[in-house]
Amino acid sequence: MLALFAEAYPRDDIVPNHLRDVSQDLGDFRGALAEAQEALKLSPGQAIFYYNLASVYLNLDRLDEARASAMEAQNLGAPIAYGLLYQIDFLQHDAAGMDTNVTALMGKPGYEDIVLGQESDTAGYAGKFARARELTRRAAASAKRAGEQEAAAGYLAWAALRDALVGNLGMARRQAQAGLAFSQGRDVEAISAIALALAGDAGNASRLAGDLTKRFPADTFVQIEYLPTIQGGTALSSGKQARSAAKAIEALAVVAQYKLGAFPLGYWGTPLCHIYLLGEGYLAAGQGTAAAAEFQKILDHPGVVMNFVTGALAHLGLGRAYALADDDVKARTAYQDFLALWRDADPDIPVLKQARAEYAKLR
Repeated sequence: MLALFAEAYPRDDIVPNHLRDVSQDLGDFRGALAEAQEALKLSPGQAIFYYNLASVYLNLDRLDEARASAMEAQNLGAPIAYGLLYQIDFLQHDAAGMDTNVTALMGKPGYEDIVLGQESDTAGYAGKFARARELTRRAAASAKRAGEQEAAAGYLAWAALRDALVGNLGMARRQAQAGLAFSQGRDVEAISAIALALAGDAGNASRLAGDLTKRFPADTFVQIEYLPTIQGGTALSSGKQARSAAKAIEALAVVAQYKLGAFPLGYWGTPLCHIYLLGEGYLAAGQGTAAAAEFQKILDHPGVVMNFVTGALAHLGLGRAYALADDDVKARTAYQDFLALWRDADPDIPVLKQARAEYAKLR
């Protein structure tokens, strides 16, 4: 349909912009770049098209070009561009730049919550989960003040997923239910379901998956990412090692086959969470080499994962994978990389305790 529209209206920017969105979501970043450039060519001077171009450059790890395009969007009056600049500064380890972008959006309804959410993810990436939860609370409160109920719920669902991934299972369940109390929107419900699945609440995860299936039977995004990821998370937390690992791999391989998708600000969606969980599935199945390949995908795409916690956890996953494959030298290096990232982490996080014990055995 889009192709027919483009043929009929070759000067309309709607088609390349929609195609860019589809390509970016599916991980075809080179295709997305061509479409973003075409949209900007058809409508020069539009802030949103500079923003979209910047987001694709970010996904491609072309950070200097991403910064230049984001600054064009900012100069044309798009405050949301500060969010992209924040992510670029994060990837370039520019703490002062990150602070500047936070300051620029604080006090701006509809934008303040975005940067608070990003700060929350940055804290989680470093293992500072108490700080991350406080920032999540502030992000949700800011969104509610701005009348953005769905966004408020989304921050809580996102935080639930983050906690579930590091083993804070009770906290994950509570945050997921808190988010669902605000909204049953598609993404809130799906991300909450993934978090609940990983946290061992298979009943509620299954109920939410059933609701998504009923409400969104033709939604490709639900069918190829959310539902298989819920299934994979449920299998991984079931406790039946070999059988659950096989089920998780089967479900998550469906997502990995079609999707290396991206979300410009990390909301909404699950940035390579399915890849991380597929790696976990291979670990549970005793397939170290296959697991290492999945975790390496995450490390090879920092502009997609950005500051979400899977970017840090991938180092630990890689260490575990190499240890399983009897490559202790590479395993030690990967563990050291993770522990360096989490050197100031909250000491009581389950995954950190496990990592330290595992690393001690390698030494």
